[in-house]
Amino acid sequence: MTTTIQRPIFSASGLDFESHPAEITKEGEINKHVSVQDLRNAIPAHCFKPTMAKSLYYLLRDLGLASGLIYATIQIVPGISNPFIRSFLWVMYGWMQGLVMTGIWVIGHECGHSNFSTSSLVNDIMGWTLHSSLLTPYFSWKSSHRRHHIFANNLAKDHNYVPPQREEYANSLLINADRLEELTEDSPIVTFVRLMIQQIFGFPWYLLTNITASQGSLHKRHSKNILGNSHFLPHSTIFRPEEAHLVIMSDVGVGVMAAGLYYASTKIGFNLVALLYLQPYMWVNNWIVAITYLHHTHPKLPKFEPEAWTFLKGATATVDREFGFIGKHMFHNIIEFHVIHHLFSRIPQYHAEEATKKIIPLLGDAYHSDKQRRFLPSLWESFKQCQFVEPDDAAREPKDRAMWYKPGPSPPVEAMMTKKNKYMSDLIKE
Repeated sequence: MTTTIQRPIFSASGLDFESHPAEITKEGEINKHVSVQDLRNAIPAHCFKPTMAKSLYYLLRDLGLASGLIYATIQIVPGISNPFIRSFLWVMYGWMQGLVMTGIWVIGHECGHSNFSTSSLVNDIMGWTLHSSLLTPYFSWKSSHRRHHIFANNLAKDHNYVPPQREEYANSLLINADRLEELTEDSPIVTFVRLMIQQIFGFPWYLLTNITASQGSLHKRHSKNILGNSHFLPHSTIFRPEEAHLVIMSDVGVGVMAAGLYYASTKIGFNLVALLYLQPYMWVNNWIVAITYLHHTHPKLPKFEPEAWTFLKGATATVDREFGFIGKHMFHNIIEFHVIHHLFSRIPQYHAEEATKKIIPLLGDAYHSDKQRRFLPSLWESFKQCQFVEPDDAAREPKDRAMWYKPGPSPPVEAMMTKKNKYMSDLIKE
């Protein structure tokens, strides 16, 4: 059955960043008529209030760690004569600094949700500064990320990791949909290579092309122009005309940082800049992709067609995972407590654990957690087992069914996205 998809509609003044998503879309209920208000009432009021002192503590701690790593590395590593030890220490620096920089990116993400301070101005100044320093267009990403939170796991309107349906997936492999069961999975080496492509290039690719989003998440028809669907073009299909100045401000931030890196390379050399900044920056890309992908991609997580989707169904169709000391202390709980973040994105990370414990009894089976297994092996599982979605019962009406992941070989990314955008564009009402 073909579904006609409507474009999302926002207020004339632009995207609403203040209201809870349930106030501007279909709220729904879960687990025996539990509502958003029931969940809110179960959470202590202080959990919704950011504390400037705590926010600054985590930021200054991370900035201190980043500065300390740079200073210690510059003082010690270049003077080591043994090339193997020197190379090993540079690699270790890149990995550790990548963890710290990912934590700083997460704090910028908190700013985008107004969780750093009670002041919107402070949040945006800090978020713009932190994300620009990590080559992320703050206001542009804030806009698309907001829509992801409003329409999470809605196959027509979500902005992150929207999987193909059976027919789309089969078309990307150039076979008939009835023959999918005949396919064998990719060999381990093919899976590994494609996984590495996702982890290395996934985030900048998303910023440049909006690759994982649904066509219905755009304000215009998908563009065939270079950067026409990107986070960097003021008149990109992602944004409303009144957001153009914010996109330009985001571009200015990224441009200033890029210019700073170029200037640094003229003073200390490109090789040192690459080792000190670009190496850990690649780790940041890896962690952002892995974290986001694993929050929303799991063999036991449903997706929903627009007829069946509600905010509560979509917000709870994500999973809390475990990353030990790094997740708690370096990544600021973004891995361990993501369900609560989708339900109430205004809760600061330092209150996420307390708030989660309060709502688990109300969520019941609607709460998804996979904390017994290691984080990185789960990445391999999801990459192999979650290729496309199909309904649990194709005979039922779309409003009465959910869509579930199925395994298969990974389609070529370029072919997949070309066919997906054409397929989705044909469904959009003009």
